[in-house]
Amino acid sequence: MQQTPNLLSTSDHSRDKVGLTYVYPVVSRRAGGVSVGINLNPNNACNWRCVYCQVPNLKRGAAPSINLFQLETELRGFLHELVNGSFMQEQVPLEARQIHDIALSGNGEPTSAKEFEQVITLIGHVKKDFDLPKTLKLVLITNGSLINRQSVQAGLKHMAKLNGEIWFKFDRALADERQRINNTQISLKQIRNHLALATSYCPTWLQTCVFQINGEPPTEQEITAYIAFVSSLLQDGITLQGVLLYGLARASMQPEATILTKVNEEWILSFSAKIRALGLNVKLNP
Repeated sequence: MQQTPNLLSTSDHSRDKVGLTYVYPVVSRRAGGVSVGINLNPNNACNWRCVYCQVPNLKRGAAPSINLFQLETELRGFLHELVNGSFMQEQVPLEARQIHDIALSGNGEPTSAKEFEQVITLIGHVKKDFDLPKTLKLVLITNGSLINRQSVQAGLKHMAKLNGEIWFKFDRALADERQRINNTQISLKQIRNHLALATSYCPTWLQTCVFQINGEPPTEQEITAYIAFVSSLLQDGITLQGVLLYGLARASMQPEATILTKVNEEWILSFSAKIRALGLNVKLNP
């Protein structure tokens, strides 16, 4: 379907589409409908710096103090417009006119907000007042680095009661590649421990972004290490829902943007097949 200027599209995840601080709508290619985004990092601060990140003026840091009253007001107002107003008809392509989820994502790591547990409680409170699909998910899109915090775990416990689901970023298995791609020194052991915690609270997907740097896709050494790590998780009883495998859909806003390109279809299909061979579901969005 050809997009008209006022329609949302999968190629535009602008956080200011509706002029709010914390709430923004997107048509998500991975979710397959309208995702109501919750941006807890309006200061564009994150504890990682992924080279493919689409956030402009990204800086290192944590979420600012969250104005819970403003967040609730924005969420109530926008859900009212989605459910009872004309937003769907006026700004959403016909094939995507369904609310798929409420997603904590935004312009940085959402679990860095000190009020994370309170935010989950607030979302649950607001949800009850609207006629929303029973299948509506509450999705946390996270790099997983702060799941060891007690306040985050308390929020995840509440998420589980709200049809919660975690999308846990895992882009590269080799330490030097994680440093190059995500600019983080988190170890594979820490990732394993945090995944074990995540899966104990909510259904958890790995989300992996693949692309070329200077025309080169991830190396065979990296792919071998990735497959070995995921296989070891399964052997240790860490249950994953599957892998959300995706390529570049929107331009990076980081200094490395000019050297990043999509992997070709043959490459990503081959990688996907290797993951599926482990017995995992793969949702592929090249």
